[in-house]
Amino acid sequence: MIINVSEAKAKLSQLIDMVYHGEKVVIAKNNLPIVDLVIHQPTGKRKLGLLDGMVDIPDDLMEENDNINAMFYGNDK
Repeated sequence: MIINVSEAKAKLSQLIDMVYHGEKVVIAKNNLPIVDLVIHQPTGKRKLGLLDGMVDIPDDLMEENDNINAMFYGNDK
């Protein structure tokens, strides 16, 4: 079913019920399809630490590098 925005505003509860029962609802503006109403699909919980043990961070990561400093600041530093 394709329905214009103004009509969708007035019938939102009815449209939600239609989508819940499996009907496809498309909201259009000036008769051009804009959005589809779909049932919410919950995403799974984020899993922290996926790369634990797979990434090697060097101990001197935060140390300054003279070559890089020269590129940014010139040789005066």
